[in-house]
Amino acid sequence: MKAFRLDELEAERAANQGAYLQFLRERNMSVGLYALDAGTADSQQPHRQDEVYFVVSGRASITVGTETTMVARGSVVYVPAGVPHKFHHISEDLRVLVVFSPPES
Repeated sequence: MKAFRLDELEAERAANQGAYLQFLRERNMSVGLYALDAGTADSQQPHRQDEVYFVVSGRASITVGTETTMVARGSVVYVPAGVPHKFHHISEDLRVLVVFSPPES
């Protein structure tokens, strides 16, 4: 079994001074913690993998392709591989679990 605590993952991500911390990588998927502070810009580019975002905390909007929706704690968003997407209008520090399938390269 592999088990993780969100507070420990957040501390590790912050210590590495990055917005993204991959903490699990298996044959068919990878999982990471993505952090964007209120007022910052999301600079990610489309990925070659399907993604699922689970919002742990914070508030923002996300645009996937041509669709936009508000997200907050408990929101789940699917992003197909290759589709442009960005979080924006981040009004509260955003912490998001990201699942990639297949694993992010």
